[in-house]
Amino acid sequence: MTAGPTAPRPPRQQPAGQRRKRGALWPTVVIVLVLVAAFVGLTQLYTDVLWYDHLGYLSVFFTENATKIAIFVVSAVLVAALMFASLFLAYRSRPITAESIVDDNLRRYQEALEPVRKIVMIVVPVLFGLFAASTAMTQWDTVLLFLNQEPFGQEDPQFGLDLGFYVFTLPFLRFLIGFLVSAVLLAGVAGILMHYVYGGIRITERGLSTTRASRVHLGVLAALFLLLQAANFWLDRYSTLQSSSGEWTGALYTDVNAVIPTKAILAAAALIVAVLFVVASVIGRWRLPVIGTAMLLVVAVVAGGIYPWIVQRFQVLPTEQALESQYIERNIQLTRSAYGLDAAEVMPYDATTQTEQGALRQDTETTSNIRLLDPNVVSSAFSQLQQFRPYYQFPDTLNVDRYEIDGEVQDTVIATRELNPDQNQGWYNQHVVYTHGYGVVAAYGSRVEADGKPQFMQAGIPSRGVISDDYEPRIYFGENSPMYSIVGGGEGDEPLELDRPQTAGDEAGDAKTTFAGNGGPSIGNFFNRLAYGIKFQSSDLLLSDAVRPESQILYDRDPRERIEKVAPYLTVDGAPYPAIIDGQVQWIVDAYTTSDAYPYSTPSVLDEATQDAQTAQGAAATLPPERVNYIRNSVKATVNAYDGSVSLYAWDDQDPVLKAWQNVFPDTLKPYSEMSAELMAHVRYPQDMFKVQRELLNRYHVTDPNSFYQNDDVWSVPNDPTQDSEVALPPYYLSMRMPGEEEANFSLTTSFIPQQSETGNTRNVMYGYLSANSDAGTGEDGVKSEEYGTLRLLELPRSSVVPGPGQAQNLFNSDTDVSTELNLLRQGASEVINGNLLTLPAGGGMLYVQPVYVQSSGDAAYPTLRRVLVGFGEEVGFAPTLEEALDEVFGGDSGAQTSAGAGVNDAEAQSPDGEAPADGEAPAGGLDDALLEANRAIQESEQALADGDWTAYGEAQQRLQDAIERALEADGVVEPEAEGALAPEQPAEEPAE
Repeated sequence: MTAGPTAPRPPRQQPAGQRRKRGALWPTVVIVLVLVAAFVGLTQLYTDVLWYDHLGYLSVFFTENATKIAIFVVSAVLVAALMFASLFLAYRSRPITAESIVDDNLRRYQEALEPVRKIVMIVVPVLFGLFAASTAMTQWDTVLLFLNQEPFGQEDPQFGLDLGFYVFTLPFLRFLIGFLVSAVLLAGVAGILMHYVYGGIRITERGLSTTRASRVHLGVLAALFLLLQAANFWLDRYSTLQSSSGEWTGALYTDVNAVIPTKAILAAAALIVAVLFVVASVIGRWRLPVIGTAMLLVVAVVAGGIYPWIVQRFQVLPTEQALESQYIERNIQLTRSAYGLDAAEVMPYDATTQTEQGALRQDTETTSNIRLLDPNVVSSAFSQLQQFRPYYQFPDTLNVDRYEIDGEVQDTVIATRELNPDQNQGWYNQHVVYTHGYGVVAAYGSRVEADGKPQFMQAGIPSRGVISDDYEPRIYFGENSPMYSIVGGGEGDEPLELDRPQTAGDEAGDAKTTFAGNGGPSIGNFFNRLAYGIKFQSSDLLLSDAVRPESQILYDRDPRERIEKVAPYLTVDGAPYPAIIDGQVQWIVDAYTTSDAYPYSTPSVLDEATQDAQTAQGAAATLPPERVNYIRNSVKATVNAYDGSVSLYAWDDQDPVLKAWQNVFPDTLKPYSEMSAELMAHVRYPQDMFKVQRELLNRYHVTDPNSFYQNDDVWSVPNDPTQDSEVALPPYYLSMRMPGEEEANFSLTTSFIPQQSETGNTRNVMYGYLSANSDAGTGEDGVKSEEYGTLRLLELPRSSVVPGPGQAQNLFNSDTDVSTELNLLRQGASEVINGNLLTLPAGGGMLYVQPVYVQSSGDAAYPTLRRVLVGFGEEVGFAPTLEEALDEVFGGDSGAQTSAGAGVNDAEAQSPDGEAPADGEAPAGGLDDALLEANRAIQESEQALADGDWTAYGEAQQRLQDAIERALEADGVVEPEAEGALAPEQPAEEPAE
């Protein structure tokens, strides 16, 4: 008889060996996965070690990670040990009771827990310990600063302690006590649960029943908790000096006279209650500690909250200005000290708005260096004239520096010709062929070509110019480098890297090269190739024959990123800039030490304080969203653009925070005395720190506490009038001479206007002007100028009628002659671009200068300078050259000396060969005549329209169109048909390598 279709099948018998084999499969898979994950993690660690070791900063990597590991281990062991001890003691002291009196629920808990109790008592503390330790290890810098602290040499005005106590010691004590409180709480909760499960704590109809062992156990833990709270209360006294809860930062009248004394009382009370808990746990009477705890809570509410509120409300507010005056003064003094504002030189400046002939005769050093090339505008001109290949690019915003040319210092707009990685397809091209940019391109800041193009002082491929004809031009490390590149090779290996476009006369192929420096870890052996293949998730690193025995791998190539990795304790400025120094292209990077614990200092949020028009456009990186109340430009760093080597120089060697970090990493920073004279000459005052300082100066230019309290003289940083959105005007680098100075210097400058209200009706007039001396060089190696970093603040009278930047821009835009000509320029399918609005103290007042660019339509179009706007008071000048515009403002003769080429020559701009027309020729259409004719035609059109004479209106419109075309030709926006377009500049000729 056979089984039916639904009959159950008998189970298949499998050999015992096969069952064992399958049973071992999953553990094997888990072990393999764990080993693979561990290997991947180890390769990441290994590549980091290779990277740091190559740069010579392996000690930073080991010190940081060893500290994190030590904190992690100690924290994990401490939390786990306390929890385990609490669980173990609770279990060991469990009562032996008859089963009849054990609650059924508890019996079920015990039965469920008992089989795994030993595992739970180990695993649970370990898990909580690991979790707590992962949080604690993030405080590695706090621990290291505490262990290596340096005194400030300045005492706080309340307790007379060195400021280093607040910056180094107090944060560590806060961290330590907070961690211990968490550990004790975890141990207490664990002990309570274990006592409850095993009967040490029982809830009965008569109330809570406890054993003597549980009382002693929990009483000791409660005493430890209260001891830590007593320490917290005591430290709260000092933390009032860092508090920002009041109107002003620091300990104010209520804090000093109510909060600080009550915190001391609370600390003593918590200490007494802790002793009561210890006594009660021994004698078994809990009345006193319970009463003491209740009293402590009452005192904490009344003395810690209600009493200070009463003092503030009924004693301080009625006479706030008088009572808070000395504490406001503390806030002013220590805030200015924390941000480096206390040494600012303040000078009254009664700026005039009246113009007269020869007013600028004494400002030759300023007017001869006025920068007409806007680094925010001319990037596309650099690209069209100097890019040469689509795989190159220039940044959207260029940099401003200065170079000495023929004995004169020239402001320079400068950039590196870097790779455009997005143009390259395929792994081989992206990582082997296209590995570096080529050359520095620089143009004079105060002059242009006759047709408005940048006048280059360093350009071409190969890179040549007055800065240097003999420097290493290859840019392997920059702000737009590939993620990683495989470079280098042995002697006799075929060059694989594209070096640069070939020169005229030898266009058969591009020049090739092989990296000859020591720029990255070796990737020649199989294990390193495997490690980096895993790191970058690339099998090509293992399989490609482009990876040779002598190959190196370059990565983490952005200058800011490299500095952040080798100096993790620094905050890095958002605007690195390149310079040709000692035959090498070096990226110069500013870096800061910061703290959020400086007493009485008003905090700033770095990313908010450093936002302006440039960061809004992505031209510069913002600082991280850190809340700080102390900042120093303590480090100047360089990154070699060829081999990526990093040098850190202790610039502010008196900064206690930097000294502490030097104790931590003693061999990583060099003294600034090791800087070469050429490097020192290119150091400048950092933009981000300047932005933070000017944000504070909006209020802290006031040093009188009564005026500060009344808030009657608050300033604002003006918005950038050239932008559509409301973003702050960025600071500008300019070479100029401030009033009262003996000579010009390279300076970082900004303006101040009255605080702007939400209604927008506030006066937009000038109230202040700040400059920071950015000339550090003295011509000697390792010697910096004593004037470097000096802040000079010009304060204008509060009755000032000197236009602010926004009002100056409005004057430009509303001027009839200016608007007429600009409207004509806009009609020829062209765009008029207002350059940066520069503000300079000159002629006894404030001089505004703005370059005006015109850009035609088309993919290959780029802006060229066409006009210069000048404003002084209510007067406006608008001309092809700076000299002419100044003369228009100052009665026909400003007395100013301007740079040769400070503007355009309309006649030369129209000649194909760049020369002026021959004698007797019409100067390219006669711009002034064409504009007059256009203006006349507009008036006749309006009159004909009013009269209803359509014939006359059509004739006037035709004359207007003809005049516009002649004006555009004369201004160089539209090229005459007979002349054609000018050819782009070509690379200099040189034999191929």
